Amino acid sequence: MATAAAALAVAVAAVWLYGAFDPSVARWFPRCMFKTVTGFDCPGCGSQRAIHALLTGNPVAAWHYNAAFMLSLPLILLLALTRLRPGLWPRLTRVLGSRFFILTLFFLFIAWTVGRNLPL
Repeated sequence: MATAAAALAVAVAAVWLYGAFDPSVARWFPRCMFKTVTGFDCPGCGSQRAIHALLTGNPVAAWHYNAAFMLSLPLILLLALTRLRPGLWPRLTRVLGSRFFILTLFFLFIAWTVGRNLPL
């Protein structure tokens, strides 16, 4: 119970921080090490700004910051539900944990990373 309360407190604090402060302006938000070292965007680049945009009511800007993050939000919610209530949807839990599904996501994120770094 204490662990759940601590996790909830951290989540509430994170939501407040990302809603109150813009990660593109506040220097104390963590920077992407992959981008710092290589100059290329990783699959998660723009996610902090996308979270801020969502929390401040701008889903269009969030989409422009990181479309893959926006598309993965329903999946993240499903994963959280299947972890919090493992017996609720056993078939969905099996699908989300299957090797095929995980490898598919892996290759989609590799393709996303390559595609977003191609010069236009």
